[in-house]
Amino acid sequence: MKSRPIPGSTGEVLTCLPSPYEAHPATGLLYLPRFIAKIRYTRDHGELPKSYRKNYKRGLDRFLCQHLGVEPADVEEAIAGASDEADAETRLLAVLPADARAPVWNRDLVQKGMTEAGREFLAEALEKMGCSDRVGEIKSVPDLIDFDEGRIE
Repeated sequence: MKSRPIPGSTGEVLTCLPSPYEAHPATGLLYLPRFIAKIRYTRDHGELPKSYRKNYKRGLDRFLCQHLGVEPADVEEAIAGASDEADAETRLLAVLPADARAPVWNRDLVQKGMTEAGREFLAEALEKMGCSDRVGEIKSVPDLIDFDEGRIE
């Protein structure tokens, strides 16, 4: 039987966040719906759980924003200050570049963790989760996120 993460090994797990592989409908960008969901969670709950706080507006959030040439705080302001979904989309698209170059970002995202250093990071993370048997199967950082949040069996 394949291993599952040791409960609590990565801290609190939010299964309400979308997969990093979910694409934003208007831009086609993978991961953007997840960043938006983290912004909304923070707005609605005051802050993210500690296990997510350390990478909020850093990590993949920041890599996405660097790709887009915007600051994470600008995306946060657009989403958090919106009155409804339509307003959020309008405000978000006003912050983002007209050409989000989704294919470039999407390829980069799905390969995060595939360098030698990345594979070492994944192996260490899986070991801490009690899942060393999953090294080689969990191939990228988005896979690790989905595995931790229960979307990969």
